[in-house]
Amino acid sequence: MAKILVIDDEKAIRNSLKDILEYEKHDVTLVEDGKQGIIELTDNEYEIVLCDIKMPGIDGIEVLEKVTEKGIDVRFIMISGHGTVDTAVGAIKKGAFDFIEKPLDLNRLLITVKNALEIGKLVSETKVLKKKVSKKYQMIGESEALKKITEMIDRVAETDARVLITGANGTGKELVAHRIHEKSKRSKQPFVEVNCAAIPSELIESELFGHEKGSFTSAHKQRTGKFEQADGGTIFLDEIGDMSLSAQAKVLRALQENKISRVGSDKQIKVDVRVIAATNKEINKEIEDKRFREDLYHRISVILIHVPALNERPEDIPLLAEHFMTEITKEHGVAKLKIDKPAIKELQKINWTGNIREFRNVLERLIILCDNKITAKDGKSFAQHSVT
Repeated sequence: MAKILVIDDEKAIRNSLKDILEYEKHDVTLVEDGKQGIIELTDNEYEIVLCDIKMPGIDGIEVLEKVTEKGIDVRFIMISGHGTVDTAVGAIKKGAFDFIEKPLDLNRLLITVKNALEIGKLVSETKVLKKKVSKKYQMIGESEALKKITEMIDRVAETDARVLITGANGTGKELVAHRIHEKSKRSKQPFVEVNCAAIPSELIESELFGHEKGSFTSAHKQRTGKFEQADGGTIFLDEIGDMSLSAQAKVLRALQENKISRVGSDKQIKVDVRVIAATNKEINKEIEDKRFREDLYHRISVILIHVPALNERPEDIPLLAEHFMTEITKEHGVAKLKIDKPAIKELQKINWTGNIREFRNVLERLIILCDNKITAKDGKSFAQHSVT
């Protein structure tokens, strides 16, 4: 069942639409002019509006424009009479979902309403999903170190500059990469993540650039690589310091020419990707030891962002604890526990070798095993247990 508003100056059409839609179990409200329609949409939430175009006073197009200006999220289905079809098409360009011609066809009406509801549901689900994704990659803290990173992200995000993110495991390098992408002009395009450390060296080239059928023993069909999948968007090369020298050479070529070749093919494919890379290794040492190409380093490190260890920003621990407490209790479906200040102080004393990842794990254990409150004794004993 959906909430539907009908705006039409003809009483017979209003009543007919009400009968048809209520038979389909929808909740229908009727108004007879555009002014009332705008007031109704401002004061109440609707999923669909069936709006006549030709009306005295404020016509349907003006209603659509004013509602759009107000930022009201509702799908408009315009009702067009003879000679107003061109106007109806124009309304779609202004944001209307569809239009129905008079005399109204029952099947056409019901199908259009059904489609509008399905699209609305998809849009709502997408918005919820985007909010979840954004929350997942939140950067929590108010330390000077984190503020500097946030400022740097804001400065470089709108550009296409390549970024190299450094820092120990568990510090949140992937959060920085996602944040840059979300704030960039490529945010609506793909964000493709590649964990270079998790892919065997003999498969990394195929993973990045794809392969042609029969190019090697297990290549039973053509495969599109990560660079092609990220076309128009961002590719995040996580732990790039673990990439083989052979793959490094191909990545360098791709960055120089904005073209890639699949394994087993000489054909060049043009790609438009922004490259963000990350590593937990000391790249200068890797270059000295001939394990990382210096020319590739200079290509990927136009902007350098270092993510500090948790031990370097203990003042962020109270906010991180609050964030993870909310997140973890929701995941486990349990009541939110309180954590007292002495407990926070104990957690701030710990040497977090595993950084934020380890900190979250300890909090999760505390939430599961403690009663209504996490005390200093709990924090100290569980933190020591995590280290040993």
